[in-house]
Amino acid sequence: MPGSTKPPNPRHAGGASPSRVDDYYAGGFTAMASPCRILVDTDDPAEAEALVRVAETEALRIERKFSRYRDDNVVHRINHSGGRPVAVDEEAALLLDYGATCFEVSDGMFDLTSGVLRRLWTFDGGDRVPSKRAVRETLDLVGWDRVEWDGSSLTLPAGMEIDFGGIGKEYAVDRAAGLLAGRTVRAFLVNFGGDLFASGERRGGRPWGVGVDDPSRTGEGTLSRIDLVRGGIATTGDARRYVMWRGRRLSHILNPKTGWPVVEAPRAVTVLAGTCLEAGTLSTLAYLRGPGARGFLEEQGVRFWVV
Repeated sequence: MPGSTKPPNPRHAGGASPSRVDDYYAGGFTAMASPCRILVDTDDPAEAEALVRVAETEALRIERKFSRYRDDNVVHRINHSGGRPVAVDEEAALLLDYGATCFEVSDGMFDLTSGVLRRLWTFDGGDRVPSKRAVRETLDLVGWDRVEWDGSSLTLPAGMEIDFGGIGKEYAVDRAAGLLAGRTVRAFLVNFGGDLFASGERRGGRPWGVGVDDPSRTGEGTLSRIDLVRGGIATTGDARRYVMWRGRRLSHILNPKTGWPVVEAPRAVTVLAGTCLEAGTLSTLAYLRGPGARGFLEEQGVRFWVV
């Protein structure tokens, strides 16, 4: 994830079975196109293994259910409904309600239908940008206010799409953390591609040490260390996915009203909040405000870092 946050010594995590790291265990897997890590403050490798598998199962379940790349889930049914209403279950309704709320509070800047804009952009560090005509035509397929949503059934105009990419990974972190909390009294940290949640203080009253990446030295340096006891952390930024245009570095975060990357945005916005979903939403909403990111977060009363 752009401008990701990370636990200490991540090189020790991963593999088929959790590995000992100092006085805790760390295990990993891949889901949602991201490296995922579970850190457990335990001396029991079997307990750590069981918790990693629980988190992996939940992450893969959510990926199967809400990925736009599959043809056997609710997102595919909605996106290929041809303007017909699609009934959804309680979990999908929860995410759609959340997306609708984000659309309202952001004055339309956070839009679950804006994923179609990805067709135009390749954020690989190159210098290719779409034509004005292509952007204009694709913007005709963007706009949550054109969707009919009654809390249980959604009608999407033909050609439009729903994309949960802006909230899916953070939601998965919180879901996995909830399942782990029901299975252990040990402190743990869930890290899905840099989106994190810590369950509480470790043995001896210690926090988890989390480094905030330096976006100019991705994977090689940190700007600061966060002593995280409980809560979620998420980052939005341009460290890994961007395009160069007229000497400017443009992030993969797109303005759904213009079809172009957010203007004068920070390099990275990291937020610490009660849940990972809340942290991710606030970091994205702040980023979408461009130069107003810091002022927006100061109004929210949360701990944050803006680069």
